[in-house]
Order: sequence, then structure tokens, then C-alpha cells
Amino acid sequence: MTQPMPQVRFEDGTQVPALGLGTWHMGESRKDAAAEARALQAGLDCGMTLIDTAEMYANGGAEIVTGEAIKGRRDEVFIVSKVLPSNASHKGTLAACEASLKRLGTDRIDLYLLHWPGRHPLRETVAAFEELRASGKIVRWGVSNFDTLAMRQLSAVPGGENCAANQVLYNLSTRGIEFDLLPWMAERTMPLMAYSPLDEGRLMRHPGLGKMAKTIGITPAQLALAFLLGRENVISIPKSSSPERVLENRASVDIILDGEQRAELDRMFPPPRTREPLAMI
Repeated sequence: MTQPMPQVRFEDGTQVPALGLGTWHMGESRKDAAAEARALQAGLDCGMTLIDTAEMYANGGAEIVTGEAIKGRRDEVFIVSKVLPSNASHKGTLAACEASLKRLGTDRIDLYLLHWPGRHPLRETVAAFEELRASGKIVRWGVSNFDTLAMRQLSAVPGGENCAANQVLYNLSTRGIEFDLLPWMAERTMPLMAYSPLDEGRLMRHPGLGKMAKTIGITPAQLALAFLLGRENVISIPKSSSPERVLENRASVDIILDGEQRAELDRMFPPPRTREPLAMI
């Protein structure tokens, strides 16, 4: 770990690491919870101080694991959590946030997201977010799985201009957002959070990526993460349940891809030439 952790800046000036920690699928088994918490702590120890979680993950189990991992070090950590669309009425959002705070064992969430667009009017959800922000229970709010059109619609809602981030599926094999969404957000100094940056492990089995990584002397996962780390305004949140894998991910910060290597990745995983529907998992 020779390179300092790159930072991504929110519009309010807050900076967070460009490489954080995901928790999707954590908290699903009680016997694994302690090991999962240790993996998160290993990430915190090496500067990956952003943890992404959600009330949906293991029905709150991932938030409980996160809460265990941050005990005694809350002020080191930037916590992201999410409200389910089914809970995102005005009243439901307030109640969901209270439940998440309790599971996390904290008095505030640094970034609270609507998990994906749902049936409740955005104006209700945004009004609840603004109320939570005014009370200090969340520091800022954002959305997840919103395409460019949805982001424009959100901007037209009262208070919608306060959206601080958007979390979407983004990795080497899913690059559609590069055509319009990523530039739209960059113009507004709005960080884009990339979930499933390793395509749920599929990229680690990609023959071409494996061959290229071997030539460079790194792992396919490190190569995939290095690609995203080279993008401005992007926060990657790989999930790993072992400290060893977390450290492997952290080492991707030391990898600076040159123009020829980026061109090779573009040949293997072509960037979009036209607008594409937003991909989701």
C-alpha cells in the first residue's frame, strides 16, 4: 500500500475514499457475522472508511454486522444505508431510518439513499429525507438505481436539488452509464457509487481479463477495481468477507493503468456508443 487512498468529493466539500466496503449478502448467517465484521474492520484499518449497507440486505442483518464493525470508531466511518421503495412514503421513510439507526447503533447516517424508484411519490420521500436531515439523523441523502431521466425528474421535485449521490451498477462489463449518466453527475459534483464493481465475481473468471492481469502481475479483481479507480467522481464498494481479500482490494489503489492498458480494456469491454437502459441487479 504505497499510494494514498484517492478521494471523491461531495458538493458540500466532504471527501470520502474512492474505494469503500460493500455489505450485500452479509448478515445472512449468524455464524459468519463475527468474521464479516472483522473483514469490515480490516478495511477501516487500511483507509477504506466508507461502508455501504441497506435495510434490505439480510432484512437488516448487514446493518447489524456494520454496527458491530464500527463500535468504538464511529467517527472514522462514513456510513451509507438505504430505504426500500416499499417503505419510502413520508411516514415510512422516517420509521425505516429510525430502525436502521437502531441496528447500526448510531445516531446518524452519513448518506441515506432511496434504494430504487418505487410507487411512493418522490416528493414524499424527499420531504422525509429533508426532515431527517434537518433533525441530524442523516447528514445527506441520495438515490440508487436512477437513470438520467429519473435524475432529471428528481431535480424537479421540491428539495430534489439536494440529492448528494446516486448508486448504480457499474463495472467493466456494464458501462452504459458512461454515455450520459456519469457525465451528468460529474457536472454537478455528484459522486456516483459503483455497486457490484466485480460483477458479482464474474469478472474474476473472465479469460481475457485474467490473461491481462497475469501479464501485469496482479489479480483480475485488482485490474477491474483499478479501472474504476481511474474514473473521477466514482466510489467503488466491493464486498468481501475475508480480511485477506479486503487487503487485496486495497492494493488495487497502487495500480495505475497506462493508456495502452486502458485501450486493451476498451477492446475487451467496449464503452457505450449510444444511450442504454440502466442495468440493475
